[in-house]
Amino acid sequence: MALASAEKITVISKFRVHKTDTGSPEVQVAILSRRISELTEHFKTHKKDHHSRRGLLLMVARRRRLLDYLRKGSPERYKTLITSLGIRR
Repeated sequence: MALASAEKITVISKFRVHKTDTGSPEVQVAILSRRISELTEHFKTHKKDHHSRRGLLLMVARRRRLLDYLRKGSPERYKTLITSLGIRR
């Protein structure tokens, strides 16, 4: 259930900080958000898939840690990221 390469490239190009950026917190959170939304759709049809649900919970926790890191270090980047992704907080 990983993202396709083309989708990942478009997400990276939209949220990168500089031209060769692939690992900034913004990019990582955007990729995780896309994977989380795909898994959420998966669970609408596969309600008893508890193994993937554990992976979803781990991804949500990782995204939360990255967002906390970004909020502590750069609150303005945090605000722009959550508004562009539509994350509630």
